[in-house]
Amino acid sequence: MTPPPPQRKVFWIALGLALVGSLAAALIWATQPEPPAHSIPTELEPRMTYEIIQRYPHDPAAFTQGLLYRDGYLYESTGLYGESSLRKVALETGEVLEHLDLPATLFGEGLADWGERLVQLTWREGTGLVYDLQGFTLLGSFTYDTEGWGLTRWEDTLVMSDGTAALTFLDPETLAVQRAVTVMEDGVPVTQINELETVRGEVFANIWQTDEIVRIDPETGVVLGRINLDGLLPAEDRSPETDVLNGMAYDAATDRLFVTGKRWPALFEIRLVPLEPDV
Repeated sequence: MTPPPPQRKVFWIALGLALVGSLAAALIWATQPEPPAHSIPTELEPRMTYEIIQRYPHDPAAFTQGLLYRDGYLYESTGLYGESSLRKVALETGEVLEHLDLPATLFGEGLADWGERLVQLTWREGTGLVYDLQGFTLLGSFTYDTEGWGLTRWEDTLVMSDGTAALTFLDPETLAVQRAVTVMEDGVPVTQINELETVRGEVFANIWQTDEIVRIDPETGVVLGRINLDGLLPAEDRSPETDVLNGMAYDAATDRLFVTGKRWPALFEIRLVPLEPDV
């Protein structure tokens, strides 16, 4: 048999190498992990709902009042007289890594971080508590004239709710009141503003005793939209002790939003999606 010309042999070798390379690239591409599923779309509609990305364990005895995410951990404020606490929690397992009980006369509420400190509100005691982030050493306290409900960090201020339609802005160093806005939707005040979380420059707020979150422009107090979380905790996971939706934490670095409730056995990472109109 006459051997093929050298040029033809080179061609077939090159073609074979190209096919092998393409196959290898396809296999590598197919085995690459999918990009992270972001919680918050680039554009938010006025009416949103949710899809569950992940479910994590949560202490069903925790009466969640305030929640935040920082450096890979959840920090949680829990309420009820005689049961209130400050906690550092492992996200993946729900394990409580650090725990501080509040005096039985205090009812824990909203929680925010500022620098290397944690700031925790109490409900009707008119007292806020300031801790060292590392070890929960009590550094001091401050007072306010309203009830304490939710708390979040927004730009260079802390934002506080008190169960009314007001958002009050505090100097994070002195904790003195700077200003306040009224949360309004279509010209009507929105009350029962509870747990707060800052998400991409907006303030998200749980509306107490509902399954809805409102998105607020913190400059004006105007409601930008609503998020319906109806049915997030399945009926089979509820008990007589299970209470309402409450507790949001946002991981800005990876764009993840976590939501739970008072005495819920689970914490959910969710994706926001448009709410389809009723037909």
